[in-house]
Amino acid sequence: MMDVSGVGFPSKVPWKKMSAEELENQYCPSRWVVRLGAEEALRTYSQIGIEALPFFLFFHGGYWQSGSKDESAFMVDPLTAQGVAVVIVAYDIAPKGTLDHMVDQVTRSVAFVQKRYPSNKGIYLCGHSAGAHLAAMMLLADWTKHGVTPNLRGFFLVSGVFDLEPIVYTSQNVALQLTLEDAQRNSPQLKVAQAQPVDPTCCVLVVVGQFDSPEFHRQSWEFYQVLPVQNLCQGEWKASFEELHDVDHFEIVENLTQKDNVLTQIILKTIFQ
Repeated sequence: MMDVSGVGFPSKVPWKKMSAEELENQYCPSRWVVRLGAEEALRTYSQIGIEALPFFLFFHGGYWQSGSKDESAFMVDPLTAQGVAVVIVAYDIAPKGTLDHMVDQVTRSVAFVQKRYPSNKGIYLCGHSAGAHLAAMMLLADWTKHGVTPNLRGFFLVSGVFDLEPIVYTSQNVALQLTLEDAQRNSPQLKVAQAQPVDPTCCVLVVVGQFDSPEFHRQSWEFYQVLPVQNLCQGEWKASFEELHDVDHFEIVENLTQKDNVLTQIILKTIFQ
């Protein structure tokens, strides 16, 4: 993990001082890509019907309005080869689905896996970009409503957005139609400090790519900072932060096709520690 001692961001949120053009630029990941050409991700999906395995649930990105589970099953092989059951979670993207609806769908998906495979060796949630937001919202879920307490053992939040207020003022909101109230209600950044870990051994890894925009860096760092909050009943979040070098917003997750990739190895080490 990178040494984050002495690292910090200004206490005042910088995005509020940005022009509309600069804010749009900051929240458009494709404008921060520095590679010469995009690599085509390997899209395979292997189904494993064995119950007593660790389960890895992946939530795709696409600003809650593009992408699909079929397009996102590219990290399956390196994980299934090590005995991990991989589930690519689908949700209704905008404008068909509202953000509240997406969060509910994802919550139900996690609950379903626990009910269907109660002898699992741990459920690990991974999300990229908008998917990282949806995964982070599971830190706040009220599982009593779903009649099950999932065996959540780890979260991998990759290049995510955790405070949605800036999104309200970008073109991404044309399809989402978020009000300020919607954004605040669905911002884990604002609520996770008061949340209780389902399991005190559950780890949360916040990851960002070197070539993500400064706003994505700020969002990831500030979300990480609010995680290690003392909880008198169940202890602290086991949180860590990592900046992965030489990758942009898309490569950071596409590289999960490689078994020797840094993030792939971190995920496997966390699952099998």
